[in-house]
Order: sequence, then structure tokens, then C-alpha cells
Amino acid sequence: MKHFDVIVVGGGHAGIEAAHAAARMGAQTALITLKADAIGVMSCNPAIGGLGKGHLVREIDAMDGVMGVAADMAGIQYRLLNRRKGPAVQGPRAQADRKLYKAASQQLTRNQKNLEVIEGEVADLTTENGRVSGVVLADSTRISAASVILTTGTFLNGVIHIGDQRQSGGRMGDKPSIKLAQRLASLDLRLGRLKTGTPPRLNGKTINWDILESQPGDDDPVVFSFLNKQPLVKQISCGITHTNEKTHDIIRENLNRSAMYGGHIDGVGPRYCPSIEDKVVRFADKTSHQVFLEPEGLDDNTVYPNGISTSLPLEIQEQYVRSMRGLENVEIMQPGYAIEYDYVDPRSLSAALELRNQPGLYLAGQINGTTGYEEAAAQGLVAGLNAALSSQRRAPIILSRTQSYIGVMIDDLITRGVTEPYRMFTSRAEFRLSLRADNADQRLTPIAIELGCASQERTQNYLRKENALSAGKAKMDAMVITPKEAVSHGFKVNQDGQRRSVFELLSYPDITFDLLAVAFPDLNEIDAPIAAQLSKDALYANYLERQSRDIAAMQRDEAWKIPADFQYLNLSGLSNELQQKLQTARPSTLGQAARVDGVTPAALALILAKLRQGRREKVA
Repeated sequence: MKHFDVIVVGGGHAGIEAAHAAARMGAQTALITLKADAIGVMSCNPAIGGLGKGHLVREIDAMDGVMGVAADMAGIQYRLLNRRKGPAVQGPRAQADRKLYKAASQQLTRNQKNLEVIEGEVADLTTENGRVSGVVLADSTRISAASVILTTGTFLNGVIHIGDQRQSGGRMGDKPSIKLAQRLASLDLRLGRLKTGTPPRLNGKTINWDILESQPGDDDPVVFSFLNKQPLVKQISCGITHTNEKTHDIIRENLNRSAMYGGHIDGVGPRYCPSIEDKVVRFADKTSHQVFLEPEGLDDNTVYPNGISTSLPLEIQEQYVRSMRGLENVEIMQPGYAIEYDYVDPRSLSAALELRNQPGLYLAGQINGTTGYEEAAAQGLVAGLNAALSSQRRAPIILSRTQSYIGVMIDDLITRGVTEPYRMFTSRAEFRLSLRADNADQRLTPIAIELGCASQERTQNYLRKENALSAGKAKMDAMVITPKEAVSHGFKVNQDGQRRSVFELLSYPDITFDLLAVAFPDLNEIDAPIAAQLSKDALYANYLERQSRDIAAMQRDEAWKIPADFQYLNLSGLSNELQQKLQTARPSTLGQAARVDGVTPAALALILAKLRQGRREKVA
């Protein structure tokens, strides 16, 4: 029987990131997938990043992960969303060539040391001494491991819906995972059903591009990986069309034939990525919705119409798609569909993404109730690192919400659970001024280096940048001028007699690095990328000083650890509802308890009093 330190089940975005993270830590890792040539398949939209999601990709990359590197190897159109707003809410996004992304993922996987790919279907889990100890494949092959990570995506009891037609499937063309779903159900886990959807795929040769608006990428593209400076492949433009009143009439007349509105689906769909049926119903006052026509590759005629996912019958899809400008004669290459699948209540997990009641078993991705490639990959990273650390008998790595969007997401999941597929937004982070996409490496790469999961290339790249930033800031801090001198250079500052450094002047909205470099020629010695980063750091410097006090307050709460066996039931003063919620969520710190839905300051005071009482009793 083969033995590994870590087994990862599933070759999607979560599984890839988990397997690579464990292997980078030196753990002997197996990635078990139904088909090796499906590793890295983009099941839905051929794009990476976006608002909030782009932050996650940058953080994965800062930890020397895979997604940012693969996205740059396949990126055919880059756009920085919210470019006109501040850096804290800007989100890098790239349209990807679907074939190139899959090829990049498989190439990186082949080249990763300590990682072996095994084809097969995982049908069962093995346990030993109360701990998950391996897997059993459908052909009865047994493989043992110190830790197992499940990244099953939409495959657990997956059902595909097109109108009133339904078929079992993890995605179009792939069978679902039934036996493993049954095994998880036997573990007495809290399970639920969610759904997601995808639009029909169109033949680009049958689209009248000449009459459509074109959307090019950015002139100065912002790539994902901190190891790269510019796009690696040819850049293309997308097209834009719109739904119209005729489109909406067709959909309204056939709502009863939609799988969702016809009562065929029980699972809850993503509120922030609604189907076209949802849009027509929920936004009945709107007569038009924008649709982005996104080519799926440089040598592929398939087009992804972003914005019209559906579960209507194929003949209705053809009618409403052809009602749109430029699509009058379009050919549908693959129908849109909804997919319903099982997930595990993420409140069953620790912050390390290990099931509390099943030691040695980690979950990552859509199995935890999230939606999106980026959310899945970020969880895979954390699960992979912690499964490897566990096999090495080392303490888990817990990324907090004060230091990363990854930490925000995991904390949200394990304390609040989900009622719909969870999607990352910048608004979910209390400290988004410091958790920017541009500084993800400054925040997280030192952690990766300390853990031992950063390559030599990554480490050297980070140290070069950090040294350049430190030298640049020191140079700017050393240049101190009076208000009168500032005015003489054309800079508007208060005439308060206070001397200011050039770095402080850079925080003024109308003072740019280029203007400062005219007045202080020595600044021209600072490379342009370093100057751009210093400009962003300076912009938020004053705000971050105030924010640091809030972070310190949260960290004090996080310092109050709550024992795993702490009993909320019958805690005098807590309502029955809060007792049940806290007993379900099992927060590990007072800070996590504060974020459980409905917990009040008074309830926290009761918990804190009980913790202090327990501490005094231990001392006595």
C-alpha cells in the first residue's frame, strides 16, 4: 500500500493549490483526480481575478502559490477594475486562454517536486485511532496518508439541470462523486445543497463583431504574479452587447420552464452572480443588461457570454440569445446549465480548514460553500499548508483577517457559515486600506519564507524589492523641508512652520512622485516600480496609523483563546438562540465569537467573565 504525507482529492483550483502548497513544504503529496488531463480546467468563466477576487490571487502568489503564475501564462486581456478609485479597492482581472491555463497548470504540476498525480475515483475514507488515515479508490486500491484534503468542487452528488431535464454530473461531460458523498453523509456532518450556473457557449464565427462595441484591455496591464512585469502572451479585445425588452419578454414567458423557477432545484444560488432569469425577475424595472462576449482562447472560436447564465431549455436559450444585437444568427456550441451539489457547513471546520470532529481531514473550495476559482484556490493553499504542517507535527498557520483577505474569508466561513455561495468582496474586510492587492507580497511573503514554502526565486525577488523599498523610503524620509521651501517648489501645504519629509509630501493627493522628482533630482535614482509602490504606501500612511489601533484592539480579542470544550449551553445570561449559534460555530477566540451572527457586547462580556473565571480556577 502506497503511503503519502498528504493526499489531495480533486484537480480543480483548490486541489492544485493544496497539492502544490503541501509539496512546497516538503510533504510527499498525492493529487488524486478522475482524469489527469483535466487538471486546471476552467469549468465556468475563463477569467481570473476581479474585485476582491484579485486580492486573493495576489495573496496566493505572495505565498508562492500557483494561480497567479498560471494566470499570467494564459492571460490574454488584463484590466484593473476600479482604476479610477483608490488602490485599496482596485482589483486586477485577466481574461484567460482556457487551453493555455490548463496547460500551464499541468506543466507546473509536473515540475513540482514531492508531488505525484494519481488517476482514480476516491470512494471511501479510512480511519485509524479516530483520525482519517487515507482513502480507498473505486477499484479498491488503498492509499494511506497522515492527512487528506477534499477539494471536490461541484462533484458531490452533482446534478446538472437544463430546463426540466436533469442528469448526474460534476460538470458538463464529467460524472459526479456519489460514493464519496455517501461516505461524508455517514460522518454525521451538517450538509446542504447549493447551486451555480453557467451561460451557453457561443460560436464566435457566427457573431457579427462589426456592429458591436469593442472592449480592449488596459494600455498598462497589471499582471498577477509578483515574479512578472508584463503579459506573457498576445492580448485581445472582448465585445459588448446587451439584453433588451424582447430578450426579457422571451425569458418571462418561459420562466416556468427554467429549472430554478420550475421548482426542480432546491439549492441556493449565488446572489452576486445571478442567472439571467434572476436578473429579469429581481430587476424588473431594467430594460437592458450588459453582456460581455469573452473569447475563450487565441485559437478557439468559443465565446463565453458573461452575464447570461441560465437553466432554461436549449430552444429557449437559442431564442433569447439571438434576440440580442450582433447575435442574431449565433450558434450555441454548448447549452448553459445549472448545477446543484452538496456542501459541508463550514462552521464544522477549524481556522486551519480541518474538520473539528474528523482530525486529519481537511476541506477546501466549493465543498465549504464558496463560489469562484479564487476563493477555492485560497482555501486550497491554507488547507495544503496545514495538512503538511500537521504531517510534520508543526503548529498550524492561521492567517487572520487583520493580515489578509484569505483570513477574512476563512474567518467568515467558520464563524458565520453560509446561506448562499460565498463570494469575496473588498467590503468584507475591515482593514482593506492595509490589505491591498499591490502590497500582498509585503504582507505575506515573509510568512511564506518563515514557513519554508517559498522558493529561492520567490525569496530573492522579495528581498530585492524589500531592500529597494526600504532604501527608497529612507531616502525620502531624509529629505525634509519647511513649508516655505515646499511652496517655492510649487507644493501647496499649510504654512504652519512644520517641517515635512518628501515621503509625507507624497501623501498629498495633488503631489505625485514625478513632481517631487523634478524638485529633488536624487529621487530619479529610485526605479519606477518602487516609486509607484512607495506612492501607494504614502497615500495610506496617515490612515494606517489610526487603523493600526483598531487592529491592535482586534488582536487583543483574538488573544483570548476559547477552549474547544467550552460549553455555551446553559451559560447563564445567554439566550437559547445564542447558546445554539455559539455551540454550532465553536469559535476558537473571543474575536471569532464577536463575529458570530447575533452576538452582542453583553454576550461577549458573559463569555469573557467565564473565561476569566476558568483562568483563575486553573491558577488556584
